[in-house]
Amino acid sequence: MQTRRNFLSGAGSIAAATSIASVSSVAMAALPEPVMQTKPDTMPPLVPNTGRPYNPVVTLNGWTLPWRMNQGVKEFHLVAEPVVREMAPGMKAHLWGYNGQSPGPTIEVVEGDRVRIFVTNKLPEHTSIHWHGQRLPNGMDGVSGLNQPPIHPGKTFVYEFIARRPGTFMYHPHADEMTQMAMGMMGFWVTHPKVKNPLIDDVDRDFCFLLNAYDIDPGAYTPKIMTMLDFNLWSWNSRIFPGIDSLNVRLNDRVRIRIGNLTMTNHPIHLHGHEFLVTGTDGGPTPKSSRQYEVTQDIAVGQMRQIEFLADEPGDWAFHCHKSHHTMNAMGHDVPTMIGVDHRGMAKKIAKLIPDYMVMGERGMADMAEMEMPLPENTVPMMTGDGPFGSVEMGGMFSMVKVRKEQKPGDYSNPGWYKHPPGEVAFEWKGALPEPARFAADAPSTQQGAVPQRGSMPSKAVPKTDFEVQIRKPTSHGKH
Repeated sequence: MQTRRNFLSGAGSIAAATSIASVSSVAMAALPEPVMQTKPDTMPPLVPNTGRPYNPVVTLNGWTLPWRMNQGVKEFHLVAEPVVREMAPGMKAHLWGYNGQSPGPTIEVVEGDRVRIFVTNKLPEHTSIHWHGQRLPNGMDGVSGLNQPPIHPGKTFVYEFIARRPGTFMYHPHADEMTQMAMGMMGFWVTHPKVKNPLIDDVDRDFCFLLNAYDIDPGAYTPKIMTMLDFNLWSWNSRIFPGIDSLNVRLNDRVRIRIGNLTMTNHPIHLHGHEFLVTGTDGGPTPKSSRQYEVTQDIAVGQMRQIEFLADEPGDWAFHCHKSHHTMNAMGHDVPTMIGVDHRGMAKKIAKLIPDYMVMGERGMADMAEMEMPLPENTVPMMTGDGPFGSVEMGGMFSMVKVRKEQKPGDYSNPGWYKHPPGEVAFEWKGALPEPARFAADAPSTQQGAVPQRGSMPSKAVPKTDFEVQIRKPTSHGKH
C-alpha cells in the first residue's frame, strides 16, 4: 500500500524519542511524516514541486522518497524496519529495509541543498546509517561507535549536512553490517547538479538500481546472514528475473543508468545491442578524455558506476550480469555434472521408490527451464521467464532495455514484445548442407616441391636432431 500525503501541509507529530544533533528546537517541533511503500513496481519519477528543479530518476522496482521544506531545509524521514519483499511473483522474502521496502527509497536532492534526515529504528537491534561516498561532517558519517552512538530500537536520530557535490551515492547501516546488509538494508542517493556541469550531460531517461544478493534456502523466507560468498539469489533492487522490470525507452533517447554494488563480489554488467560510456563513479563524473566505449562494465564491491548510451537500435535488448551463475535463481552449489551420463536405467529403479524422481542435467541445464517439477513453497524456478520465442532460460540479475520508436517521451510503461521486421529474425536452414572440409589429423610435412593435401594444415618440415642429455645427480656428500 502506498501512502503519499501532502508534505507541504505539515506532518503530524510522531511519538518517538529523538536524539538531537545540530537541529534547533524549532525545526524539531514536528517530524516529517514517514511515507511508506510496499508495492514492488517501478514507480514513476517524483517531479519536485518544492526546492530547486531537476530531472528526476526512475528507480527500477522502487521509488523516490518525498520530502518537506522546513525553513529552507529538505527534510526526509527513514524508518528502519522488518519488511516483506516480493522478489518475484510466487516468492516473498522476510527482509529488513526502510519505509516498507528493501532496498529503501531513493533520496534525491540538489547540489548545495541542506538536507535533514530523521531515522527511526523499528528493528530488534540498534542500527545507524552511513552515507556512502558523501562529503560531510565526521559526526554525520554514520559509523556506530566511531562517529555516533548507535540508534537503539524505538529511537529516532537526526542527520544533517549539505549535499556538497553532484553524483550517485548509496546509504546503508554501519552497525552489525554482516546482519543488516545481508538482510537487505540499503538504498540509493542521487545529488543532481545545481547549475549546468560540463561533465554531466542532459539525458532523456535516468534509471538507478542496486546490486544485492541473498542466501535463502528453497522453501524458506529469511536470508542466512552467515553466508560469505555462496549466495543463491542474485538480485537488482531485491528482485530476481522474471520479477525485474524492463527499462523502457524511446528510440534515440539518451539513457543514463546508475548502478551500485552492495553484494560480496564484483559484477560485469553487460548491455546487448549498444555501446555505452562510463560517465561517473563514486567519486563523481569522469573526465571526458578518459571515457571509452564499452559493452560490459565490471562493478566491484562498494562501487557505483554510471553508464550512458544512445538508444538508437530498436528491440528488446538483454541487460544482465555476465557471470552466468548470477543469472540463475536458487540452486544448490554441490550439484554434480551429469552431462553425457546415461542413467535412464537407474532412474527407472529410483522412480519405483521415489515416484517424483526425475533426471536432471543429463544434456545440460536448459531442461531446468522447461521442467514442471514440484518446487518447495515460496521458491521460483532456477531459470525461467518466457519470451516471444519460448523460455528465456534466465533468472537473477537479468532484464531488458526495450527501445521503441512509438514510445512517447516520459512514458515508462512496458510496450510488450518487440515486433521484428520481416527478415530480421534468425531462422532454421532447411536446405542441403555441404560436406565440411576437415583438417587431417596427421598432416604430411610440406617438403620442398610437395603440395599439401586438400583440407590439411601445411607445416614446415622439422629436421631430425639428436640431443644428448647429461644428468648430474647430487649425493648427500656433495659428490657427483
